[in-house]
Amino acid sequence: MYAIVKTGGKQYKVAPGDILSVEKLDVATGEQVELEAICVVNDGKVELEDAAATKVVATVLEQFKGEKQLVFKFKKRKNYKKLQGHRQKLSRIKIDSIGGVAADAQ
Repeated sequence: MYAIVKTGGKQYKVAPGDILSVEKLDVATGEQVELEAICVVNDGKVELEDAAATKVVATVLEQFKGEKQLVFKFKKRKNYKKLQGHRQKLSRIKIDSIGGVAADAQ
């Protein structure tokens, strides 16, 4: 069983027990959060109508900053160069259950 969830403007394929990094969630470390399910696949059967009612529960493991991304802007023959760095704030979460099916039940 797996689900497609939407968080932070992105979509992720998750199964119970998965650990993934998503854009920062405003939840303290150790607390649980419910994610919005778009679709749920159970034994090869796709459930779209019930996906909105299905609860995907995850626990926040940690809040951290990602790798540094360099942004370099350049215009030729204009003597314009600009270098900026950016580090995205991320949350590492563990999927506990999808629709009541826990990770250890699989």
